[in-house]
Amino acid sequence: IKSVQGYWIILADTVTTLNGGCLWITLCAQIERRMELVRVVAHNTHKRMASCLQGHMCADAEKRHKKLPLTALSQAMVEGGNQLGEDSLIGKMMEVCGEAENRLAAELMQHEMQIEKDVLDPLSQLAEVDIPNILKQRKQLAKLVLDYDSARARWLQATKSIISGTNTQALTAKADLLKEEVDEAMNKVEMCKDQLAADMYSFFSKEGDYAHYFITLLEAQADYHRKSLTVLENVLPTVKAQQDSWMEKPAFGSGLDEHLKRSGREIALPIEACVMMLLETGMKEEGLFRIAAGASKLKKLKAALDCSTSQLEGFYSDPHAVAGALKSYLRELPEPLMTYQLYDDWILASRQDPDKRLQALWVVCDKLPKSNKTNLRYLVKFLSKLTQDSEANKMTPSNIAIVLGPNLLWAKTEGSLAEMAAATSVHVVGIVEPIIQHADWFFPEGRFRFTFSCNLYGSVAAHKLFIQRLFTKCQQQKTCPSILTCSSQSRTRRSEMKMKMMNLQNPNK
Repeated sequence: IKSVQGYWIILADTVTTLNGGCLWITLCAQIERRMELVRVVAHNTHKRMASCLQGHMCADAEKRHKKLPLTALSQAMVEGGNQLGEDSLIGKMMEVCGEAENRLAAELMQHEMQIEKDVLDPLSQLAEVDIPNILKQRKQLAKLVLDYDSARARWLQATKSIISGTNTQALTAKADLLKEEVDEAMNKVEMCKDQLAADMYSFFSKEGDYAHYFITLLEAQADYHRKSLTVLENVLPTVKAQQDSWMEKPAFGSGLDEHLKRSGREIALPIEACVMMLLETGMKEEGLFRIAAGASKLKKLKAALDCSTSQLEGFYSDPHAVAGALKSYLRELPEPLMTYQLYDDWILASRQDPDKRLQALWVVCDKLPKSNKTNLRYLVKFLSKLTQDSEANKMTPSNIAIVLGPNLLWAKTEGSLAEMAAATSVHVVGIVEPIIQHADWFFPEGRFRFTFSCNLYGSVAAHKLFIQRLFTKCQQQKTCPSILTCSSQSRTRRSEMKMKMMNLQNPNK
């Protein structure tokens, strides 16, 4: 465009003399090509920018907002959230996110309307009106110059005829008329030239304004993204708070303290549920914790425990699946139950002389965090009870330590779990075996009873059904299953269970 200014200065001088017709036509063609290039670039930019808009151009704000894809997404999410209800975390998330998407749609609508007003409309005016008008003036000037040349040629011919002709008076009158036509054509050329020059100078002077459209575009985009980011930053804490407060989260793979805090428990659900099922049906199962369970059954049980379902009756007949789920839970803890922090202390204690080893292990055990110690105590007491039937199940303290120990303690090092277990298995067996053998010495908190939590199976209603099933079994067998106490023949425990069931049946009492 700047080079056109130079062309126009030369053109102005050329048109003034009108003696260099060929040069003037050439310069006009150059100007026309340059202006046409600017028009094409502005037109293509307008077209591509308009295609980026998601709303309908030239529509009012309300109609434009309704037609945005984000608005349709927002409506679908809110409706889906309402259908799922407040009891569903997905429903809550969809409702909150749907409202956020609606606010984003509103910001997008305002942004696009601003872009249309401050950038697209001026670009369209430049490409479709301003430059075409200038080019139209150029064509008009070219036509007037041709008219002038034609009139001038006729006038020159007439003057030559006066010299060679006989009717001088008539020829002179005709030449005077043609001279008037030449003068009139010249005036039209001058007027058109002045108008074209004014339009060209106006266009060149506004080049900075035209370039500023693209600064306006970037500023509008930056403002839109800042506002959208504010909307998202305001809603994210709410969404994360709902996620964190949601009680029904998978237990497998979650940290122990996180799971206990979320579920309001002292004993992790997978540990307690698996222990309860094994106490009832698996204590005499040969090779418990050693024989692998079916992969599909194990996967199903883990999924059932993850969603805190009460439908666990189908797993009582497969103690190996239950034992496998317990091992899997311990193995999938982000940190071993016996903790990374105390790993070196455990190893050092296991290397003490035999007469000092138990005391050293007890000192380390006493350093465990409260939740870890409580769950380890629960598990060790169960394993100790399991060894009492070792003649039937073949699971001695040593065998249990071999198969279960690597899932209770491993080093915080690189490599797979199998590699870590192999590297520390010898030491771990020397730690876990004496703890199981001397469970009552390590955890001397009086007589230990395996009782089930009220929220073991997710709800009081499910727990009530579980108690009723056990009570029915007691009545049929005239015994009390070992799930209630270490002393399976205790009439006191049987009476307590009956009273507990009656209280659940009559909550008003």
